Amino acid sequence: MAHGSTRPTSRDVAQAAGVSQAAVSLVLGEKWRGRVSEATAERVREAARELGYRPNLAARNLRLGHTRTVLLVVPALTTEFFAGVYTGAARIAAHHGFGVVLYPSPEGIGPARDPFASAQAALDGVIASSMAADALTAIRGDQLPLVMLDSDPDGSLGAATVNLDITDGVRQVADHLLRLGHRRFLHLAADVPSWTFDVRADELATRIGEVPGTSLLTVRAPISIDGARTAAETALSAKGPRPTAIVCDDDKLAAGAYKAVRRLDLRIPDDISVTGLDDLALATAIDPELTTVRLDAELFGERGMQALLAVLEGREPEEGDIPVELVVRGSTAPPSTP
Repeated sequence: MAHGSTRPTSRDVAQAAGVSQAAVSLVLGEKWRGRVSEATAERVREAARELGYRPNLAARNLRLGHTRTVLLVVPALTTEFFAGVYTGAARIAAHHGFGVVLYPSPEGIGPARDPFASAQAALDGVIASSMAADALTAIRGDQLPLVMLDSDPDGSLGAATVNLDITDGVRQVADHLLRLGHRRFLHLAADVPSWTFDVRADELATRIGEVPGTSLLTVRAPISIDGARTAAETALSAKGPRPTAIVCDDDKLAAGAYKAVRRLDLRIPDDISVTGLDDLALATAIDPELTTVRLDAELFGERGMQALLAVLEGREPEEGDIPVELVVRGSTAPPSTP
């Protein structure tokens, strides 16, 4: 369903096929045999296909009285962030008679095995993180009512897109570090081909580029503590003036950066400041505690489920990105060397 389009109704299908709305309900509910002819049934199906009509699943299943099922497709559950997304989605789903099946892509990204003989037969809709989009197409979830999370609203596969205001989160981080006096930055970027990480890189480069006398070095690392440590250690050991601040795409990358800094006998924040993004439990487990951007994972999941309910019922989902908040802790301070 395209943005802003009017959802076709059973009345539209009835008019196109030249039959009554009752006949449309019988045919699309697979209760037509013995009541309407095979030719009429085919005409209704053809009209529904041409119009892109989907029955109002919410209303239909309420009548049938069975639990409706939504698939939540996420990267592998390597952090508690997506557990929070699931909790929020399941909370809203339960109020509306839906169950949520969690489907992590086994490798974090990339294709995954179809958990259903036919996803379309078993499922009423899908909520998917753009980081797991390959898994989504592998299970043909993109042919169902679909809401995308963390996804480019202009190029989304879904009927609706729900995003956190990551741009503003990165802006808050950059402004905080610039105000402290930092001018040489290392961006420890997640080596994941995903819109949300492209947004982080673009906004960071823009904000820092607006201030004269700044430099920004970007290195990519897998979202793992060891991968981040290796990438950060290599970057910090390079010739030339050392960065005074490391901006990490994710708290797990920041934990790897901490290890790299310690291996080089440097101190946080005295010699180098570090920031993260997520506010995972990890952020307060490391020492000093991490300055990071708090993302409300449960609210993200709630909004994703609310958007899918709107799509199923033919309503326009709520617009606007979910606000995020910089949490300043002990890992950032003014640079010791200008």
